[in-house]
Amino acid sequence: MSFDSPLALVALVAVPVLVALYVLHERRRRAAGARFAALGLLPNLLEHVPGWRRHLPIALLLVALAAMIVGVARPHATVSVPRKDATVLLALDVSRSMSATDVRPSRIQAAKAAAAKFLTEVPKTFRVGIIAIGSNATVVLPPTTDRALATSALATLRRSEGTVLGDAVALSVDVGRRQRTSSGETIPTAVLVISDGSDQGSRLKPQAAATRARAAHIPVYTTLVGTQNGIVTRALTGGYQEQIRVPANPATLRTIAQSSGGEFFQAPTAEKLRDVYKQLGTRLGHHKESREISDAFAGGAALLLLAGGALSALWFRRLP
Repeated sequence: MSFDSPLALVALVAVPVLVALYVLHERRRRAAGARFAALGLLPNLLEHVPGWRRHLPIALLLVALAAMIVGVARPHATVSVPRKDATVLLALDVSRSMSATDVRPSRIQAAKAAAAKFLTEVPKTFRVGIIAIGSNATVVLPPTTDRALATSALATLRRSEGTVLGDAVALSVDVGRRQRTSSGETIPTAVLVISDGSDQGSRLKPQAAATRARAAHIPVYTTLVGTQNGIVTRALTGGYQEQIRVPANPATLRTIAQSSGGEFFQAPTAEKLRDVYKQLGTRLGHHKESREISDAFAGGAALLLLAGGALSALWFRRLP
């Protein structure tokens, strides 16, 4: 918490001073009462002793005073508020290994379905772009707020060879840097990579691409699709088929996320993958902002004053 007028907080010294004066007053009052009656006879003179209830209204008054002083200092707190404008770049792996069926109905279909679900979680004012990761990194859809167009672009993704993860991250960063508001301000951008983890044929290493993303303040979130039991089938001449093991490899995706300032998710099933996107949509939809909260302290002080006055009037027929 920060304050616009921190010198006003010096007035808080008055609170312990008033507490000390109140304690001194109570001691003198008891001493004065003891001079006029024997302590053993006091229970016969009073039906009941108020005890802690007599001090509660004063305590509420002092807390209200402290709250008012803090409010005068104009405090600011960092709060999470909905983001109105941002860009999310979805980078989907469309390599041959994504046709493995260890995630039903297949890795690529599960990734597409989850990405479509993610589009419903992202605020409608956000721009969403789609990048295909195959033998080359390609912008399938430039950032747009048109969700129908984004859904159609996901459906058009076709299988490719290779997995140039490093080039895809670098391309995403280049696209993100070009995003501007109508007034020319940079729009916050995040990249979401969906892959089974291997990097094959990138001209720019994933680590270098992630470092470039961090320098541009563009976090890269990565999601692993697939298990260690993935298998793809390739047709050979003569009508034969070859089965190739394609185990998921989280190491590269984890490195990209950590080096860029993003986060790595492991979601081996389509259901868990949808949960990841729901969680990520919530994170991207909010940002931290410093806001003045003087009104909260003023309102709290007013409520405490009313509570203290009401209790004093109810219990003792007088105001504190």
